[in-house]
Amino acid sequence: MSVYLIADIEIKDREMYSKYVEKVPAIIKKFGGRYLTQGGKITPLSGNWNPERITMIEFENMERLQQCFNSPEYLEIAPFRLNSTLSRSIIVERLVPA
Repeated sequence: MSVYLIADIEIKDREMYSKYVEKVPAIIKKFGGRYLTQGGKITPLSGNWNPERITMIEFENMERLQQCFNSPEYLEIAPFRLNSTLSRSIIVERLVPA
């Protein structure tokens, strides 16, 4: 069952964040992940949510997502994101209507 990682990212240090962005796509791809959106124009619809940047990545299942984000190569670059952004993320499992 497909799963989706959705991240709301506020960039605090663009130079450091660029080091993360430079390397993470290859790692995502290695584990079968596929970007559905990365950046782009955001138009608030309701509530007080007005994120600076949204990233949405699809994986074929939870196991592949966990393998990706627990891999040595991802853990090596994760501090670039952690130290350059304020971010929140969730994982959504695909629900197929009956």
